[in-house]
Amino acid sequence: MCFSSLDIIVLFSCMSFCTWSNLLGCTFPNSPVVFEFHLKCNRVCSCLQVIHVACVCAGHNASRDVVTLVKSVLFHRRNPLHFHFITDSVAHQILSALFQSWMVPSVQVSFYDAEQLKSEVSWIPNKHYSGIYGLMKLTLTKALPADLSQVIVLDTDITFATDIAELWGIFRKFTDKQVIGLVENQSDWYLGNLWKNHKPWPALGRGFNTGVILLYLERLRRMRWETMWRLTAERELMSMLSTSLADQDIFNAFIKQNPVLVHQLPCFWNVQLSDHTRSEQCYTEVSDLKVIHWNSPKKLRVKNKHVEFFRNLYLTFLEYDGNLLRRELFGCPSPNSPQSIQSALEQLDEDDQCYDFRRERLTVHRVHLYFLQYEYLQADDTDITLVAQLSMDRLQMLEAICKHWEGPISLALYMSDAEAQQFLRYAQASEVLKNRKNVGYHIVYREGQFYPVNLLRNVALRNAPTPYVFLTDVDFLPMYGLYDYLRRSVVQLDMANSKKALVVPAFETLRYRLSFPKSKAELLSMLDMGTLYTFRYHVWPKGHAPTNYAKWRTATTPYRVEWEADFEPYVVVRKDCPEYDQRFVGFGWNKVAHVMELDAQEYELMVLPNAFMIHMPHAPSFDISKFRSSPSYRHCLSTLKDEFHQDMSRKYGSAALKYLTAHRSI
Repeated sequence: MCFSSLDIIVLFSCMSFCTWSNLLGCTFPNSPVVFEFHLKCNRVCSCLQVIHVACVCAGHNASRDVVTLVKSVLFHRRNPLHFHFITDSVAHQILSALFQSWMVPSVQVSFYDAEQLKSEVSWIPNKHYSGIYGLMKLTLTKALPADLSQVIVLDTDITFATDIAELWGIFRKFTDKQVIGLVENQSDWYLGNLWKNHKPWPALGRGFNTGVILLYLERLRRMRWETMWRLTAERELMSMLSTSLADQDIFNAFIKQNPVLVHQLPCFWNVQLSDHTRSEQCYTEVSDLKVIHWNSPKKLRVKNKHVEFFRNLYLTFLEYDGNLLRRELFGCPSPNSPQSIQSALEQLDEDDQCYDFRRERLTVHRVHLYFLQYEYLQADDTDITLVAQLSMDRLQMLEAICKHWEGPISLALYMSDAEAQQFLRYAQASEVLKNRKNVGYHIVYREGQFYPVNLLRNVALRNAPTPYVFLTDVDFLPMYGLYDYLRRSVVQLDMANSKKALVVPAFETLRYRLSFPKSKAELLSMLDMGTLYTFRYHVWPKGHAPTNYAKWRTATTPYRVEWEADFEPYVVVRKDCPEYDQRFVGFGWNKVAHVMELDAQEYELMVLPNAFMIHMPHAPSFDISKFRSSPSYRHCLSTLKDEFHQDMSRKYGSAALKYLTAHRSI
């Protein structure tokens, strides 16, 4: 018993969009008891059954695909969800970071190591492009928790067009003997008439497609499913030699022998968009369908009378703003809801002139690590990753940077969901970017009104795979050969056993077309001719003056420089350096504060005599335009600087006094 009759009025207030059909297991007897509003909301949530969804996901591409699937499920859902992901190490890293930063209320996520399950299926020869992971759905009774009785199993290339609770509700229609729910296969594959001598695995009629499965785990375990599917596979492999459609072949061979165990789902629960299917017979109107399955290798290029409608539906979720899915379910509190953040927000003074800046610091951005294929084998213990951040308006710099820096790169890209897809298409069309697998692209999804520059730098820094990092900006092109030169310098200056920050002198050009200097001598000649300039000498000389460019011209060995107020060089440091202070957003003081902390931690600033980088021209950013035009913006930046100095004093004591003195003398 969940509710009294008088509670029903409050029930609608708590969850106006929740239908009775979703209140699985709840009854409504008469009772005069009326509880507090928030308690009623909690009771609403507790009565809604948690829906369990399992997916096998391996690699970078599948990790992208599963996000679109999850978005479509979240968009329509009205129930709490528990996702169970069978993953390799790559997908685990990507999806755990994504869900942790996404913080969707009433969603729980569990991960299971695919590596530990490989031995269960590795003995099965499989010709399907999914490889060994295409067989792992067979192992779910063993992989998933023993107390989990039912689960919906989905391929990653699925798009939902309705509430998943409707599909979950079909479990109640199972007979006592039925253990698995499937949609009939909509191609002629199992009929064996696709080509001459085509010999598919045995199946019941047209067979069944395993892109959408209802598994009654409790019953499967009782009937010793693990033994039964193994016996089926061993028997059929004696003549078939290998599977062609991975787990689907074994499921179908099992059902052929045990037809009473399957519950056939209406075909609109798995509309299969592969070539030569009968999928169009599953619906009268396209609005009737429930689940779209892109099960052709051609994916969005598949032939179908209504493919344009299906493609647009898929693209809607592909580019849908995932931040909008963070809404509280039924207006009730959630265990994984960011309560601490909400509490901190409530403590902010909305009348504070700098409220927007302070609020930005509390914003939690969704992060999708390794958005593209990534492969890296560390060269040695001197290896260095170039670390930078960018947004859509700097994409054109990526190819040039990849040509100038052959080592690993870690980039944080600030984009909307739609822009991330534009970037994907851009990268896949670029021969230069396609051929570079040692570049980690980490998407930080856009939210809020400021550019979170230091958050982006920290995301890129945390995910650098090497002992050392070159902290730069994407507008700079490093000199040719800088990667190897820096690695030699790491050894020469014994950075493994000392706190040093190696300064790479920065220059700039105002020309969009530049014949890039191939040596220091050539750069000095261009400097003398006025083709190049020391960086920002005409607008912000203090930022790089301590580099001592006059000394650099003739230097042949590294030389030490002292910290000065507003110094913001680009440096090579050990990866365990302090992170950037994320209170600084937009334009101003974001690098200055970081270099100040390096100095406070007693890093030696060493200028490299044969290294350089050149800033390429670009239109002013939106944030620098706001800084220049808004007195309020400049006032808040000054306030944040004061607060940063106070924090430095508390953290480093008397050693931080020089920063406060220098700040006040400016």
